[in-house]
Amino acid sequence: MPLTPLSTVLRGGAVVGVLDIAAAILLHGTRGVRADRILQAVAAGLLGPAAFRGGWRTAALGLFLHFVIATMVVLVYWLASRALPVLRRQPWVAGPLYGVLVYGVMNFVVLPLSRAGGSASPAWLMAVNILIHIVCVGLPTALIVSRAARS
Repeated sequence: MPLTPLSTVLRGGAVVGVLDIAAAILLHGTRGVRADRILQAVAAGLLGPAAFRGGWRTAALGLFLHFVIATMVVLVYWLASRALPVLRRQPWVAGPLYGVLVYGVMNFVVLPLSRAGGSASPAWLMAVNILIHIVCVGLPTALIVSRAARS
């Protein structure tokens, strides 16, 4: 049974959301940051600093927002792949490039405009986060959309 556009985007959002948040929790957890604080940091984009005082309710909001964002990331790629078939034909190239693009848009456009604000990261952390976006965001997005297009 072929995948519908909706099921492709929703499944892709779930996969990307799980991979990306797992990577964030592992990366920052090794630096002593609790998972709830990571999720509250996502909610801070909407709520500002108050997100860190909201306990598990704002962590749950952050998790929900994270999956909404992951689904939108997949939707944008899916829509772009309709206009640019190379995105479907070359997922191993287009996906990593898309991951870098997503990292750039999120960190240099979305975050500074959000209530969380933007802050500079050390170069090593930026490099690790770009790698995470390549492997956990861009590549799975491209592979899922490409596979759905073939079915």
